[in-house]
Amino acid sequence: MTHVPPFRLPRGGRLIDRSDQLGFRFDGRHLRGLRGDTLASALLANGQMMMGRSFKYHRPRGPVASGAEEPNALLGLGQGGRFEPNQRATTTALVPGMVTRSQNCWPSLDADIGAVNDWLSPLLPAGFYYKTFIHPRPFWKHVFEPVIRRSAGLGKAPTDPDPDLYEQAYGFADVVVVGGGIAGLQAARDAAAGGGTVTVLEQSPHWGGRTPTDHAGGQDAIDALLTDLRAMPGVTLRRNCMATGLYDHGYLIAREALADHDPNQGIPRQRLWRIRAGRVITATGALERPLSFACNDVPGVMLASAMRDFIDLHGVAPGQRIVVVTNNDDAYRTALIAADAGLDVAAIVDARPQATGDLPQAVRDRGIEVLTGSAIAKVKGRRHVEAVAICDQDGEGKITRTVECDAVAMSGGWSPVVHLYSHCGGKLTWDEAQALFRPDPDRPPLGPDGQGIAQAVGAANGDLCCAGDLERPEGATMPVWVMPARAPHKLRAKMWLDYQNDVKVTDVELAAREGYASVEHTKRYTTLGMATDQGKLSNINGLAVLSGALDQPIPATGTTTFRPPYTPLTLATIAADARGEAFQPLRKTPMHGWHEAKGASWEPVGHWRRPYAYPQGAEDREAAVAREILAVRKGVGTLDASTLGKIVVKGPDAGRFMDMMYTNMMSTLKVGRCRYGLMCNENGFLMDDGVVARLSDDTWLCHTTTGGADRIHAHMEDWLQCEWWDWKVFTANLTEQYAQIAVAGPQARTLLERLNGSIDLSADALPFMAWAEGDLAGIPARIFRISFSGELSFEIAVPAARGLELWEKLHDAGADLGITPYGTEAMHVMRAEKGFIMIGDETDGTIIPQDLGLDWAISKKKADYIGKRAQRRLHMVDGTRWKLVGLESLDGQVLPDGAYAATDQVNANGQRVTEGRVTSSYRSPTLDRPVAMGLVRHGPARMGQVLEFPMPSGAVMKARIVDPVFYDKEGSRLNG
Repeated sequence: MTHVPPFRLPRGGRLIDRSDQLGFRFDGRHLRGLRGDTLASALLANGQMMMGRSFKYHRPRGPVASGAEEPNALLGLGQGGRFEPNQRATTTALVPGMVTRSQNCWPSLDADIGAVNDWLSPLLPAGFYYKTFIHPRPFWKHVFEPVIRRSAGLGKAPTDPDPDLYEQAYGFADVVVVGGGIAGLQAARDAAAGGGTVTVLEQSPHWGGRTPTDHAGGQDAIDALLTDLRAMPGVTLRRNCMATGLYDHGYLIAREALADHDPNQGIPRQRLWRIRAGRVITATGALERPLSFACNDVPGVMLASAMRDFIDLHGVAPGQRIVVVTNNDDAYRTALIAADAGLDVAAIVDARPQATGDLPQAVRDRGIEVLTGSAIAKVKGRRHVEAVAICDQDGEGKITRTVECDAVAMSGGWSPVVHLYSHCGGKLTWDEAQALFRPDPDRPPLGPDGQGIAQAVGAANGDLCCAGDLERPEGATMPVWVMPARAPHKLRAKMWLDYQNDVKVTDVELAAREGYASVEHTKRYTTLGMATDQGKLSNINGLAVLSGALDQPIPATGTTTFRPPYTPLTLATIAADARGEAFQPLRKTPMHGWHEAKGASWEPVGHWRRPYAYPQGAEDREAAVAREILAVRKGVGTLDASTLGKIVVKGPDAGRFMDMMYTNMMSTLKVGRCRYGLMCNENGFLMDDGVVARLSDDTWLCHTTTGGADRIHAHMEDWLQCEWWDWKVFTANLTEQYAQIAVAGPQARTLLERLNGSIDLSADALPFMAWAEGDLAGIPARIFRISFSGELSFEIAVPAARGLELWEKLHDAGADLGITPYGTEAMHVMRAEKGFIMIGDETDGTIIPQDLGLDWAISKKKADYIGKRAQRRLHMVDGTRWKLVGLESLDGQVLPDGAYAATDQVNANGQRVTEGRVTSSYRSPTLDRPVAMGLVRHGPARMGQVLEFPMPSGAVMKARIVDPVFYDKEGSRLNG
């Protein structure tokens, strides 16, 4: 037996299939909707007008809109891992078996204890949390803060893993049109006619936007456009695809719903598109504005456009007796559509002194009363509309009559959807005639070539006739920001601007009185526009109220910043397959399995796992490290250095670019030679170091720290794309393309010569800081004469696929030499013995090269490098900066890493003033004593002085300031 919900209209509803009933649940109740319904239309059809509670005051809330701008009808959707809070009922398609629940209410939607906040609202104005709960101070931590934290947020976060699938895809198009209404489809057809590829993205499941509702022949026009587009080569049409962000250079992010909330289809739920567009046309339409009158948030008060959507698209009556309140002609269409559906339109309350256009006349011809120069003084009712009190618009709210009704359709005019246009730098201009911000054609978003990359068309460009009836002339919109115009404080205190966050007209006026003249400051003080709809309905009205309070024109107040995403993206959609073990894939070198088989103790380094040491038998890690160091110092050892970053920089301007990237001159480096280089950020602080090799006249190879490869490559690309985009330079991160093996120790050359390679490894042919190419053991190789251990050392780079092969051949050939693999800790100790710095140990984001005694690596010839000017700031050349020194423990104990040296002076808090800290500290097996480095105030000038390091236990350790090079200061071993 077919069940007909009480508010389902007997006819109409172009998107629904009346033969296909779908069961679903809301707060435990079993309800029925139709295929084609949204959750909002299905709930309204069942008479469920109240769907949630507001955040701050827990006031009853029903849907006010019908699209992505909806701030009220937010539901918890699904169960288990598929549960999602804050799902917009107005854009969520009904699926069989859906389980939904209201949120921000306890114990139930109808009986919410949080509603007590509404009665206390006079005590809880905007910014009250900045002024209260301050005293007594102990109460904050133990009483106020826990309560406030429990109250924060809307809905409940899911706790189970999401079982659905998500995917990402990449697209390219000469032109992307965002919006599938009549203006967007026409723009797409025009673009396709000029050749090239065109992609059209429409956020809803159907084409045409609201045009079919407003035009008698609208559907025919849209069908004709779609037929033309489908026949054109290179045209792609995507429905259910919401463009959420437009970035520099035409980079567009969009979310496509494939099987949203329907786990039975067995396909990815959502797809995240990353689209590169030559040009973007935003045909995103316009959003209707609410009107600010007392109690405009009572369930049953909704936008006029939303009401006609529910009637026309879904065959649902938001009410049986409707009052329309407006300041423009467009709302009269809602009255006509409601009357055509058999609903009673009690009256139209028009704030304008006159309403003489075709639409008002058509309404009068239907016998509907039109009250011009009038306003709603107040809506009566709490959980649903019961009546409206009428007054004069140009007055203080004196009631002239009361009209009983159960729904109110309001229209305060339209605001173009300019978000995407603004995301990438497009500027807006105030259109006084239409009372709206629209794209400024003289200040479009520009691409790197100085040409516009985005343009707006149709209603998104302020051409509002495209959102309405092209054939009927419309009367002008009269700006109405407060209704009635001279409403007293009592009424203004119940006029809602931001429905979700409970921001009232009086809150914005209070912000202005308290000195928040900037719209951005007012936004943060009142939370206006900070709800999940991001101010789509509230911002224009709010800034108009602020402008009135500041007695200045709206353009002088300006708008808040539009930021992506336009609508929320789920974390699962952003992550796609990057979840579980794939969230941050574990990167392994070609020799990883060999290390594992030899019992390597692993250390996480960035995304990699590197052998910390190779304990043998009963050895602990400390003993293994000592054995490995001595083996290298006395014989030969191998280190898997494949994880070091390897970035190729190539192009006619590569030398110029390298000189800007590094503190020293790289453009003068000869082919076949290497140079140690330092890289600083724009604040002058040391961010990475490594050896640079010049491969050819226009090609350099930059070695970076293991954890810095991706970051440094991104740093290079950032400067190339954003600052020096016209330089002819190309970079490529080849870190994983090569395996790299360090062979170190006095027997290193002997070992390599046994592999019968084609490269002359003698000191004369391959001196320190040189490189050569050839083959080694039949494997193509590039050998660098560089050392981080202080010993004779060669670093050999081979194709990654042959890394394990070379590693095994080295160990086979060096068995009688006592060849020993050594790990990262042995490497760290040996470099500290030599006084070599380590990024992340001797640096902490505030260190400049001069602090580390690396002035020799800073060019005095070239005019500039990134960070040079910052290093000239007063606090950078201050003589009191801490400098690198060696530290010699006086009692033979290893100084703790990070320990601070303290003076005899005491600060205002009774603490000893610090004058240095330990940056690296180890026990040296080579020297059989501790070695350490640290940063000390005036350190290099204080050689021989003793520092005190207070310990948490109360003891004090002492260390003498010494030269940071503890081993082979002359460098005879590495130059062997």
